Amino acid sequence: MPGPNRNYAKELEYLIEKNQEQGRVPTLLLHACCAPCSSAVLEYLSRFFAITLLYYNPNIAPYEEYEKREAELRRLVREMDVVHPVQLLPCSYDGQAYCQAVEGLEGEPEGGKRCTACFRLRLEYTARQAAKLHFDYFTTTLSISPLKNARLLNQLGEEMGEKYGVAHLPSDFKKKDGYKRSVELSKVYGLYRQDYCGCVFSKAQRQREKEERKDA
Repeated sequence: MPGPNRNYAKELEYLIEKNQEQGRVPTLLLHACCAPCSSAVLEYLSRFFAITLLYYNPNIAPYEEYEKREAELRRLVREMDVVHPVQLLPCSYDGQAYCQAVEGLEGEPEGGKRCTACFRLRLEYTARQAAKLHFDYFTTTLSISPLKNARLLNQLGEEMGEKYGVAHLPSDFKKKDGYKRSVELSKVYGLYRQDYCGCVFSKAQRQREKEERKDA
């Protein structure tokens, strides 16, 4: 479905419908940024895919924050009711990979070129693992955030899918109140909801915003 105004949520629905007609339950490697964002995505996709979660987020700092978010994701996988079983694929923390990916982009604003480099880093790792482990599809939970550009994420995903020879699953999980549902499920499971994206730059910006509100 070419064109600048693609409806990725509709594309996903069409693909799911085709797989169901064929009686297939495809395998999906799902990059997970955190438990809250993963909750609504898992609720939806676990009906149609055999999902393995990949918590690859070298952007998150400090390391204690990384561990806290990973622990919450593991707890969600244990406690959440899903149709098809969900597994978690372990991977090690590699903060140096993030530093190298965004080198020279430290002064970029949130949502700019630095974030694009971060998305590319995580999606490339996911695509590489999906190809290596012979998954049918890969995608990321990131598009559920109202602050994330779904078109950019899908373009990067398709680029990496072509590079590594594995199908990228189109998605815009914020559609149909996906983000709202993630907030609801976070309350149901008592999930920790962080107040910054994850990197040192987003944390610093969040702190500045807090101080500005305090001064106001």
